[in-house]
Amino acid sequence: MGDPAGIGSEIIVKSYPQLSADARYAVLGDMDVMEDALAACDVDIELREVASVEDAAADRDVLDVVDFDNVDEVVRGETRAEYGQAGIDYLETAIDLAMEGTIDAMCNAPLNKKAMELAGSDYKGHTNLLADRTGTENYSMLLIQKDIRVTHVSVHVPLEEAIETVTTENVLDTIRVTADGLRDLGIEDPNIAVAGLNPHAGEGGVLGTRDIEEIEPAVEQAVEEGIDATGPHAPDNLFNQAAVGRCDGVVAMYHDQGHIPVYVHGLLESGGTAGVNMTIGLPIIRTSTMHGTAFDIAGTGIADPDSMLDALNAATQAAIAAQ
Repeated sequence: MGDPAGIGSEIIVKSYPQLSADARYAVLGDMDVMEDALAACDVDIELREVASVEDAAADRDVLDVVDFDNVDEVVRGETRAEYGQAGIDYLETAIDLAMEGTIDAMCNAPLNKKAMELAGSDYKGHTNLLADRTGTENYSMLLIQKDIRVTHVSVHVPLEEAIETVTTENVLDTIRVTADGLRDLGIEDPNIAVAGLNPHAGEGGVLGTRDIEEIEPAVEQAVEEGIDATGPHAPDNLFNQAAVGRCDGVVAMYHDQGHIPVYVHGLLESGGTAGVNMTIGLPIIRTSTMHGTAFDIAGTGIADPDSMLDALNAATQAAIAAQ
């Protein structure tokens, strides 16, 4: 359900009636919060409390909720430690259920990093928590928006740290996990374009040498391993090429380099965004939204469900493909 004070519960109830009939769904969250969301969004479905996800039904008129009863009071848009802990509890339970095979896939609504910090969490976001809890070393965030698929060498770290993360080893690991992840999505021989770090990919060393010293060797090694990889490419033009289908995936060097073009490409009329955030390299299927908790509009019922719907559908399709 994500952070109780955010829009997670609202975009879940809005998405649910449109989901595939080929899967069963259940919400890990708080029934009171879900009931408030249902009233705010005026969606014609029924909420039903179940003891476990295994009791979930396939009826699209009924949304089953495993009630954690973590929250005594919800003030939408507020950052609180109890809300951060509640979101962590839902997420960790989903991970454990996926690891033990009780569920085929998980999709989490947005958490708030500050609320997680107030709750005592050392994690700066979902991805590191997912990796640690599943014992995964090589993983990446994959953003999907139509024909653009982008992974990242680093994600939620300060920019000065992100630059230092661009090493041959890290870039090569990201290319490898990207190739594996795209194959899992049904792309048999993916073509992967690797972005440069500096403007114009360093312009032959004039605008920085890390592209030559760290990224080029990683691409060369990936090619030697049989991966169809190219680069480093000038980042400013690369994402236009991806948008028209000239590569199957892009490896970005840091968070904003990959996120901004995907967000712009998925822009909705409301100012929100569509698309999927998928963590690849994990032993489980996990997707999430492209956006955050949207505290400024939480509780109003106006949040666009597009990204949540995309993420839920992607998790469903990946689970079916893995059967």
